[in-house]
Amino acid sequence: MLEQEAESSEDGENYFISMTDMMVGVLFIFIIMLMVFALDFRTKTDVNEDALAVAREVAKHLEALQAEVHSQITELDAAQQTRRQLLLDIQTQLKAEGLDVEVDEANGVLHLTEDSVRFATDHSDLDDKAKANVDKIAKVLELVVPKYSACHSDGETFVCKDEPGSTVETIFIEGHTDVTGSSDVIQREKRNWQLSTERAVNTYREIVAVAADIRSLRNLRHEEIVSVSGYSSTRPLAPGTDELAYAKNRRIDLRFVMEVDSKQRLKDILKLTDDMKAQIERLNAISSSTK
Repeated sequence: MLEQEAESSEDGENYFISMTDMMVGVLFIFIIMLMVFALDFRTKTDVNEDALAVAREVAKHLEALQAEVHSQITELDAAQQTRRQLLLDIQTQLKAEGLDVEVDEANGVLHLTEDSVRFATDHSDLDDKAKANVDKIAKVLELVVPKYSACHSDGETFVCKDEPGSTVETIFIEGHTDVTGSSDVIQREKRNWQLSTERAVNTYREIVAVAADIRSLRNLRHEEIVSVSGYSSTRPLAPGTDELAYAKNRRIDLRFVMEVDSKQRLKDILKLTDDMKAQIERLNAISSSTK
């Protein structure tokens, strides 16, 4: 289960760049293919009207593909900009509460530093200071996040925005540990995975206890947007083997994943590429028949 949660968060972290790279790559390949055929036909004097008609059809599909990719990239950029604003809004509100946090805009992560939420070695409970700071975080999330949520529920019905734009799909409360523990590697790994998850769960429980309305916020699939995950010591924030580094790595992060409805867009792009492939095969057949 923990591995699945980690994979889900990893997907969210790399989503923007991987989607953009894939679609730009598809577009690049088909532009090259079209250029090859265009150059091939320019060298022939006996190209017939059928070939020209098919070439025009390929060009039309290429133009549609370019527009679709451009639209998707624009949507991804908008989602990333919305997430950036969300993080800055939360950071500003927390700073007003006297709480300093670190923002990783590229990955959509809010790092709760050891000065705000600190865990003792081999402990997952929130001490008095950490509990007070998590309470501040809960109230800020309750104030800010509804503006970036697609839907909310009263327990029986769902009310969603008519034009949600870029909204929050998931907020992962992520627990982390340092690398210390039992001298037995297997036991240490087992304990640290358990410990990181317990830290995330305890933070989640405190947040929803203070800000119960957080659970009413839903994504476009009507799912609760707040979730938890544990990473053991696999994602250290601070290098080093001293106590200061260990304290920084015993932490909680909040990772924000934005909602981008790409499934239908990808289906449309695949259809366009299939159409272009069929047209290019026709061009190839016509070219072969004229030799």
